[in-house]
Amino acid sequence: MEKQELKIELTPEMASGKYANLAVISHSVNEFFLDFISVVPNAPQARVQSRIIMTPENAKTLLSALHDNVYKYEQNFGTIVPKGKGNSGNGTPFAPMGGGKA
Repeated sequence: MEKQELKIELTPEMASGKYANLAVISHSVNEFFLDFISVVPNAPQARVQSRIIMTPENAKTLLSALHDNVYKYEQNFGTIVPKGKGNSGNGTPFAPMGGGKA
């Protein structure tokens, strides 16, 4: 089977990205829901910046790719220490990746 090249378009609107400092992940039997949220300190409410819905298989592929990229990052720039684990930086860490059901 011949590999086919996939051309990916990144529009100017998407190129700037969205900032998120909190991720909430939930799942049903057929999908994983990844909500990326921007939390402002002392604000009573936060807005979901983006919601990505994936199949379980694609979620596992994402997990593997993210693990590989974090490993490569740490090889180049040093170990990432999550806030609350010895790092006294400000901000809100990403939510635990535990599996809440949708």
